[in-house]
Amino acid sequence: MPPQGQFSTGSGAPGADFPGSGQLGSDQLGSGQPDNDTLARRQPGAAPHPRQPGAPAARQPAARLIAPGGRHRRDMPASLPEGAPALVLAVPAVSADGLSGPVAEIATVLRLDNPALDVQTALIYHGGRGDPAGIRSVLADAAARRPAGTLSAVVIPLVVTPYPAAIRELNDAISASGAEAHIGEVFNTNALLAEALHHRLADAGLARADRVRMFSITTSADGIILATVGGEEAVGTASITAFLLSARLTLPVMAASLDAKPTVDAAAAQLHGMGVTRIALAPCVIGPEADPAAIADAAVAIGAKCSAPLGAHGNVVKLMSQAYGQVLRQFGSEGPDAQVSPPGGRHR
Repeated sequence: MPPQGQFSTGSGAPGADFPGSGQLGSDQLGSGQPDNDTLARRQPGAAPHPRQPGAPAARQPAARLIAPGGRHRRDMPASLPEGAPALVLAVPAVSADGLSGPVAEIATVLRLDNPALDVQTALIYHGGRGDPAGIRSVLADAAARRPAGTLSAVVIPLVVTPYPAAIRELNDAISASGAEAHIGEVFNTNALLAEALHHRLADAGLARADRVRMFSITTSADGIILATVGGEEAVGTASITAFLLSARLTLPVMAASLDAKPTVDAAAAQLHGMGVTRIALAPCVIGPEADPAAIADAAVAIGAKCSAPLGAHGNVVKLMSQAYGQVLRQFGSEGPDAQVSPPGGRHR
């Protein structure tokens, strides 16, 4: 829904970015009642129960780290300086309300996990026409609150596949604003997107759940089409994601475009030629950059069921975080770990 440096942020991506569970100590093993020594050790300041003559010496528990209960949020890395550039999520939305829904949720998670980070959202495109006024205003405000000549904003297009039209609009807006801003694009997306798409398909009953979650469901698809927007370049990137998703599902998966070639119809015809009779459509989009009606119409046209867009999946948030950290590293003043904290839990 990561990498677009590393925010699942939420269904977050596997790896060291997410806190592991603490190991159980010896006093937690087994189902019997704890002995007196164990009870005493659990009471701060309590003296151990006297050992009976001839009884074996009580074994001291090994030191262990205990993962805190609830959702663990990592602090902002020390290498992120005070007055760090704003993280501006630039949304190529097809409607004027594109900053609501998943965009607002992604921004909220980023703010909660990184309280010191200035997270802003702005439209760069809607209704089929360029609309840079929103992003210009946000960039000008970020520049006004930071020293002249310093990087004032890292602007990240809120997309998971290439979108050249949105990048052109964004470059024009940055030039017009006069702000010291740099575009950070998501990268190394394919594995994170394959996982997020798998989750969305499983949620809709269109693919088997992953093994980690340890449950299975009846599926109603034997072939998948990843639907993108942004042109042929987006399809090319999504094709790699499709390959990885195919390996996860052991099903044929193809990438197609809602606004370019190859079309969804062409991909469906190719799957039918392979003997696939039940196709599922998986929108490889966050949400606001694609017309919901176009997704629904494409699914109806090929007789396919459809999963939800990626939305605020933890892997999508992680990609945004990685993109921000990559820009800071590129400028060379923050060190190798300059990266905002991804969420500590799995967000789906």
